[in-house]
Amino acid sequence: MKISVIGLGKAGLPLAAVIADKGIGVLGVDLDKNKVDMIDNGINPIEEEPGLKELIKKHGNKKLKATSDAIGAAKQCNVHIVIVPLFIDENKKPDFSIIKKALESLSKGLKKKDIVVLETTVPVGTTENLVKNTLERNSKLKAGIDFYLAYSPERIMTGYSISRYKEFPKLVGGINKESTEKAFEVYKKFSKPVKVSNARTAELAKVAEGVYRDANIALANELHKVAEHYNVNFWEMKEAAKHQYCNILEPGNVGGHCIGVYPWFLINELDVPLIKTARELNDDMINYYFKKIKNIVGKKVNAKIGVIGLSYREGVKEKAYSRSIAMISLLKKNGYDVYGLDPLYSKEEIENNFNVKYLNDFGKMDAIMVMNKLPEYKSKLMKIKNKVVDVKNMLK
Repeated sequence: MKISVIGLGKAGLPLAAVIADKGIGVLGVDLDKNKVDMIDNGINPIEEEPGLKELIKKHGNKKLKATSDAIGAAKQCNVHIVIVPLFIDENKKPDFSIIKKALESLSKGLKKKDIVVLETTVPVGTTENLVKNTLERNSKLKAGIDFYLAYSPERIMTGYSISRYKEFPKLVGGINKESTEKAFEVYKKFSKPVKVSNARTAELAKVAEGVYRDANIALANELHKVAEHYNVNFWEMKEAAKHQYCNILEPGNVGGHCIGVYPWFLINELDVPLIKTARELNDDMINYYFKKIKNIVGKKVNAKIGVIGLSYREGVKEKAYSRSIAMISLLKKNGYDVYGLDPLYSKEEIENNFNVKYLNDFGKMDAIMVMNKLPEYKSKLMKIKNKVVDVKNMLK
């Protein structure tokens, strides 16, 4: 058995490394030729992922090889795992262009008895419709008969990817019983798979995980506002309310390409008022925190505002769907002079990628917004605590 992993991003590369570490030959596919060269030279391109460096060094160009030739990889392998990004556009609709391109390349090398598994989080029905139809159309093979097709959602958390394969069960659901069984046997070799009835069940289970988090964060955000209204310390109340039947999540901005994206797969298709309200409430939190900035600076013209934490989450160098970008845009729109800081980015990256000035002197700021938990800045921020909007309760 040889497995192609199509997409070597923050989810795909850890998966490929984990498979290789189980002694299985892996051919990773990515369009980024620089990333391909790094992997084949035993160099980890995702530095912030714990444990990945060691696996890439150990298996790079051995059990784990990389290529930009997707068709060639398909011809060489008999199991194919597709784990490329799915973004939503400005209208919150899913953009399947990257998945379609990956499937079209795969289909040109697809062979009888091959096993194809999609891991990208997608709207319900994608595997048995878009994926199946694209592969069948281009390969002239029949899914479930000539080749096997299943869905197994990635369930990692960036920064904990390697350990998640040991700790979290891996859902597997095929377009038919044979596909489920074939995929299950593959995943048994490097993870803890659990069979579900079909691909749709696995797809909805993954979307539901994101919706669950989103709705519960929205509840925390509302309770945060309620606590403020009654002059109650939310964080103390949160701990006081905690027991086996109640665990209020942390309030704050919801960014990233997971929790803030998946609810739209359902909102676009169905009448789901609770899910929609939660999503809108969480998106609107930047306005809530912006008002706190306004209260600090008052009517001062061209006030200097620092934004600390620019990636969508601490420890993850990724700007996709970062709420800091939305916050920066709102601050600029209201005439503020915006500065930024994040330990994951260099001065040049901060200025070029986020279009802000580099923040190197906290004392010169009229107000500072702390978007991520970055304790390395805590001592400096404590000195100007009255100027800080502490979204993550880092200063306690």
